[in-house]
Amino acid sequence: MSKEIKTTLPTKSNTNLYYAYGAGDDVSLAKYMSEIQKFPILSAEQEYDYATKWVKEHDNKAAEQLVGSHLRLVVSVAYDFKNYGLPVSELIASGNMGLMRALQKFDPELGFRFSTYAMGWIKAEIYETILNNWSLIKIGSSANKKRVFFNLSRAKRALGIMENSLTDEQTKQIAEYLEVSEKDVKTVSTRMTARDISLNKPMNNDSDSKDLLSNMEDKSANIQENLEELEFKRRGYELLQKHLANLPERDREILVARRLTDPALTLEVLSQKYGISRERVRQIEERAYEKLKTAILAEANAPKKLSDEQ
Repeated sequence: MSKEIKTTLPTKSNTNLYYAYGAGDDVSLAKYMSEIQKFPILSAEQEYDYATKWVKEHDNKAAEQLVGSHLRLVVSVAYDFKNYGLPVSELIASGNMGLMRALQKFDPELGFRFSTYAMGWIKAEIYETILNNWSLIKIGSSANKKRVFFNLSRAKRALGIMENSLTDEQTKQIAEYLEVSEKDVKTVSTRMTARDISLNKPMNNDSDSKDLLSNMEDKSANIQENLEELEFKRRGYELLQKHLANLPERDREILVARRLTDPALTLEVLSQKYGISRERVRQIEERAYEKLKTAILAEANAPKKLSDEQ
């Protein structure tokens, strides 16, 4: 399927569009940016039509328009991460893969705009690329260690722990809070608070020998908190899609129309569509919302058994 999706990009300009998969210079990236500007921004109706044709008929031209019109979105997201030490072209490449994964899984009948749905996948791919390239995150493949990495800041805030270096008692508290071993907490915490040795380090320890970089203010965002937030949002998208699909069809349609559509449909419009009173529409909306919220929270808060792989 991924191979099939890749062929949906424009045949005449495939080479230019794939500069994002390895653009090594400003000229190539500028040319790519120029190419993607040629795709028009789609209305909600056009988006739905193209997505429906792709899902039901595997219409490659429809998929081409849907993907092409959102390449600018990928670039916009990639530039939000430009201070994380990776070339923008590499971030765009990852984001484009996320865009194509979104196309694979998108269901237009759920009522979401494709851009809203794709955003989660784009960010997920970009943040995965950052994970794989940021030296401090290379902490092994243990699921528990990854859990500690993404949730360590949240756990410390919840427990009122302000120090970077953890005592044995604090390590134990965090381990119990995250339901992981104390060893995993200690390992990840140590690596996250450690510093890489810079290749720009002065040759000696004289105060006058400081390099230029050491005197520059670091204005970059806190990468740990950003990645934790992205993981939270990605999980939210998955749970929302899953439990929306479990609602009765009419309930789902009313909930999407009232709370997940911009602009939201009025009670009057929906009452006429379904032949029921406005009050009945409101009741169905509230019932569906509560059911959806309860299901999402139940799964999100359910304890998970994570294996302690090494």
